[in-house]
Amino acid sequence: MRQYFGRKVLIYALTFFAAVTINWMIPRFMPGDPISGMVARANVQQAEAAAAMRAHYENLFGFDQPVWQQYINFWGTLLRGDLGISIWAYPRPVSELLVAAVPYTLALLVPAILLSYWAGNRFGAFAARRKWLDNTILPIGYILTATPYMWVALLLAWLLAIVMGIFPVSHAYDFSLQPSWSWEFIGSLIGHWFLPFASLFLVMFGGWAIGMRNLIIFELEADYSNYLQALGAPRRLVRRYAYRNAVLPQLTGLALQLGTIVAGALVTEIVFSYPGIGFMILQAINSQDYFLLQGAFLFVVIGVLIANFIIDAVYTLVDPRTRSSLQGAQ
Repeated sequence: MRQYFGRKVLIYALTFFAAVTINWMIPRFMPGDPISGMVARANVQQAEAAAAMRAHYENLFGFDQPVWQQYINFWGTLLRGDLGISIWAYPRPVSELLVAAVPYTLALLVPAILLSYWAGNRFGAFAARRKWLDNTILPIGYILTATPYMWVALLLAWLLAIVMGIFPVSHAYDFSLQPSWSWEFIGSLIGHWFLPFASLFLVMFGGWAIGMRNLIIFELEADYSNYLQALGAPRRLVRRYAYRNAVLPQLTGLALQLGTIVAGALVTEIVFSYPGIGFMILQAINSQDYFLLQGAFLFVVIGVLIANFIIDAVYTLVDPRTRSSLQGAQ
């Protein structure tokens, strides 16, 4: 097990290095110049003053150095825990902006992933045993899983916010309120959170339900299920074993889809102007804020890698065949 996880840590470390390097390169391939935008926003009329301001900002952000030197400086500051200063929200540090945005993104992702995974698997297993449910309600799952997150978000915003007026359509809470532990603020927070959460939940729910339904049907037709039935085992026991075996591929599917789920959350935040990492990435792109983009992408990369590592560990613990194969390899 130590050798197995040692190899996993090495693979994840190399993946982290490659992903962070690509994330550092992407903003610098974007057309335009962020310093020109800062000088333009300052509305300086004199050419000498504008040139002096430009030289000051280029020196401050390190843009007056060669690209290779900027890359080395990036890793040096990153290892010290310094993500730089935001160009969009100058002079606020990037770490301060991320600390304010990460809780909103986690408040969407964690409940949506866990609840959709649990509910989708349960519903798919139930639908595999009920023909009427399989033929009537489950096709909705095919529509949901084939629908982009953004379309579902727009549809819910139009129906529940604009037409019916049940939920607010944007931001994280009412602008007239100040963050506090009052029931009024908590209610506003939940009301603004529901539509982005529902958008993520519905799309993921459909995918898990369809996957579990197909896996349960396959497991119930496997040799061990037929053997248990021939021995007179109760149908409930056979289905329980089938569900346990079908959950294992779903764990692998969760690891493979985490990147897509995170990307869907970022797009959903943009649709609802929800102040999480996704909405911050949009602001950083519009302002060509290299450092904020690097910091936001860094959070996404670290989050996906940690989640995949946890799923690998859980898979090893819940599947005895994995442990047996590791022992056999030794």
